[in-house]
Amino acid sequence: MAAVSGGGAHTPSVLVGPIDLAARVDEALAVQAVAFGLGQNEVNVRRHIVLRHLEHPHARALGATTPDGRLVGFVYGMPNERGQWWSTVVEPYLRANGCEHWLDDSFVITELHVHPKFQNQGIGRGLITALTDAVDQPRSILSAIDTESPARGLYRTLGYRDLARQVLFPSAPMPYAVMGASLPLRRRARGGPIDFRPPVSPG
Repeated sequence: MAAVSGGGAHTPSVLVGPIDLAARVDEALAVQAVAFGLGQNEVNVRRHIVLRHLEHPHARALGATTPDGRLVGFVYGMPNERGQWWSTVVEPYLRANGCEHWLDDSFVITELHVHPKFQNQGIGRGLITALTDAVDQPRSILSAIDTESPARGLYRTLGYRDLARQVLFPSAPMPYAVMGASLPLRRRARGGPIDFRPPVSPG
């Protein structure tokens, strides 16, 4: 576990570390629903998807919790496999840009969400860097809504770059961008805000 300072006197610090995401899936999806604007029907669909993903033997998850145990952020992912649904959707877009090889030997960040009240405090950065620091793959890929959002900005500061844009997922209302970065992820420059690398158990 590693502590992350809150944004002010009334914002508690949080702890970033491994969690049993399957056991806390409803708490995690409550955070995602607020952060991502999901309705209950979408939450119900995503619950089954998350639990299925977590059956992967090499899936990893971290959570950010307040001192009283409230989950305020989470991240999870797994090594990419060509047969995975996400991979099959993005493959033609990457191939068109000469980036298909990114689907091999990459760790996929499947979800990363922080409750809006705890955003802009380095929690998302801490979650994703801690998760990827513990994997064996030499690079990471992810998808994000293809707009100039704070999330896209964060990913760029970590070293992610656009591999494909205007990627259309079935039933998704907006196009996505697929981004990739070499691991380890980029750290903040000397003199910037302090970054941290929380210890992550190998299990």
